[in-house]
Amino acid sequence: SLSSFASGTMKLNFAYPATGCQKSIDIDDEKKLRIFYDKRMSNLVEIDELGPEFKGYVVKISGGNDKQGFPMVQGVLTNGRVRLLLSKGMPSFRERRSGERKRKSVRGCIVGADLSVLNLVVVKKGDNDIDGLTNTSVPRHLGPKRASGIRKLFNLSKDDDVRKYVIRREIPGKGAKKGTTKAPKIQRLVTPERLQRKRHMRSLKKRSALKQKVAREEYQKLLASKRKEARASAVAAARAQ
Repeated sequence: SLSSFASGTMKLNFAYPATGCQKSIDIDDEKKLRIFYDKRMSNLVEIDELGPEFKGYVVKISGGNDKQGFPMVQGVLTNGRVRLLLSKGMPSFRERRSGERKRKSVRGCIVGADLSVLNLVVVKKGDNDIDGLTNTSVPRHLGPKRASGIRKLFNLSKDDDVRKYVIRREIPGKGAKKGTTKAPKIQRLVTPERLQRKRHMRSLKKRSALKQKVAREEYQKLLASKRKEARASAVAAARAQ
């Protein structure tokens, strides 16, 4: 809320990728927040000073917003706001028309007291569990789609059939209708058809290259015969004179 921003409170958003959980903590003690000041985005910070429950934890600064809501942008080495000319592919900008550019205000990547929200990712778990962050886990809504991702998840070898390990998602039926299951189409799956198609494309490429080589040789022969005829006619004309 705006009242909490005005009072100097900073909200810390913690994310723990191992469990998929997130947790927000409001801190208004300036001494505790000093460990983050003058640190940049993607820097690692030990957060023992936030409290005994955070002992041994190490977090990475992934971003944040200032009190007016402007987002931090990696690479802008200042602890204030600047106006940058943004184009396609840059953070905090979405192109509406092809080739569009826009000058927008963004917050620098150095942490300061003017931030209202700081996003942190836990890279090292400490001695104690944090309730709602490290002691619970959120199941993944969707399984991996790429063949290499499925192999990595189930620790499969290249000889195993990936199609047997696809994670199917259950869709409940509406009313009296029976529920169904849904599975993603596996990407980058190497099948006999794919290998055959690859061989066919390679043979077409070789055939095309060979055809071009023969045509080039024939053309060079034609050019040589034309030059020979031109030289002979020039010599005959010179003798006639």
